[in-house]
Amino acid sequence: MTKTPDRGAEPDEPAEGVGEEFAGLTPEEFLARTAGSAAAEPAVPADGHEGQQDDPLAVAQKELAERTEDLQRLQAEYVNYRKRVERDRDVARIQGVESIVRDLMPVLDAIGQAEAHGELTGGFKLVADELTRVTAGHGLAAFGEPGEEFDPRRHEALMQVPVPGDGEMSIHEVMQKGFELGGTVVRPARVVVAVPTGEPDGDDGPGRSSDGQPSEAPGDAPAGDEPVGDEPEGD
Repeated sequence: MTKTPDRGAEPDEPAEGVGEEFAGLTPEEFLARTAGSAAAEPAVPADGHEGQQDDPLAVAQKELAERTEDLQRLQAEYVNYRKRVERDRDVARIQGVESIVRDLMPVLDAIGQAEAHGELTGGFKLVADELTRVTAGHGLAAFGEPGEEFDPRRHEALMQVPVPGDGEMSIHEVMQKGFELGGTVVRPARVVVAVPTGEPDGDDGPGRSSDGQPSEAPGDAPAGDEPVGDEPEGD
């Protein structure tokens, strides 16, 4: 009598197609064992053409575009560097000239005072003229004259003098000249400022009244009237 195996009993031998090394493993252990081998398999391109190489022309064009961008970026950096160097050189030159000019200001002030007193003559005048020419060649210029409009950015007010009339404040007297270098104020001019009071000028001159009409001078007789007094006796 042949013995029939139970249908619910598990076979003792491994299933067909499965190696002995995987026999008795749980599904989790089987996946852990086979994960490494699955990752090592080469990836197949999506289009199914495995091992297809890129077009050499497309590769060359891509490299040319990259090298062109690198060259343009390098050229822009060089242009910016050159501009920055030139700007720094100009700033250094201006600072050097300004430093020398500040040291020469007392000398220029003394020359101006000598000229105002009529003492700028002879060889001293030649030296002063040459010094003025050299400083002017570097962009130095003096400013500040009586009658100019007062500008607080260029003038330093030492005193104020009220004057009748309307208008803007002006320079009444220059106490010390100002200097500018290349359009930049190095030292403001020190001045006395004339400040209009808004009142009319009372000095209308001889022969004029406050309303602008001719006025009679004191002691003058009215026109057309004879002198008052006794007439001279005839002979």
